Amino acid sequence: MKPLVGISCCTKLFGTFGMVNHAASDTYIRATHEVVNAVPVLIPANGDACDIDTILSRLDGIILTGSRSNVQPSLYDGPPHAEGTPEDPARDSMTLPLIRAAIRNGTPVLAICRGMQELNVALGGSLHQRLQDLPGRMDHSTPMQPNGKVRTGKAHSVSVVPGSWLHRVAGATTIGINSLHNQGMDRLAPGLVVEGTAPDGTVEAVRVATARGFAVGVQWHPEYDWMTDAVSRAILASFGDAVRARVGALGAVAD
Repeated sequence: MKPLVGISCCTKLFGTFGMVNHAASDTYIRATHEVVNAVPVLIPANGDACDIDTILSRLDGIILTGSRSNVQPSLYDGPPHAEGTPEDPARDSMTLPLIRAAIRNGTPVLAICRGMQELNVALGGSLHQRLQDLPGRMDHSTPMQPNGKVRTGKAHSVSVVPGSWLHRVAGATTIGINSLHNQGMDRLAPGLVVEGTAPDGTVEAVRVATARGFAVGVQWHPEYDWMTDAVSRAILASFGDAVRARVGALGAVAD
């Protein structure tokens, strides 16, 4: 049987009456099915009602997704967001304790975009809310125009740390990535190590050095272009290898 990989959801309003739904983009579903070679399982953003122990007892890996919403500043002692900035408290209340428990448990974690920001906050780091407002920083946000290939196309390079996990996966010290975020890493959480940076110094990839298992974050979206980009596919495949290794290890213990 294939492993089960949990995919974090956001709360979003849908329909005529704006009812709350739990949602994740189809890009994560397809990448999990076609590259990770696992069965995707959506994890609802149900806040404190989330039964994390039960979830981790059933799932073999976790993907933390990107989102338009920002992590609540109160969770890292930051100033309030600018008016109109989308937040998702129910998601934050689910993902942050899930991250900490998954790392303790040795469950493989792949954190993408907002997911990487959640990873940093969950472990004690902080965030910049709008990188484009900082002196010397690039605008890392999504181009607001209708052409999807431009919105999700390569936006800038990343310098990869030699000898890092990302270096081994990418097979290069410089890669091109898409860029669709406003928030970015400020204070790096204890236990996180930098795997790659943007030309302006923004942290673009991290690894949890103290984790029992696979736990990495990338600020871009490999699930958007794994069909055409070898590095994106390799990142997802590396996570898939870790998931299967985890399943194998647990199976050996059970035997």
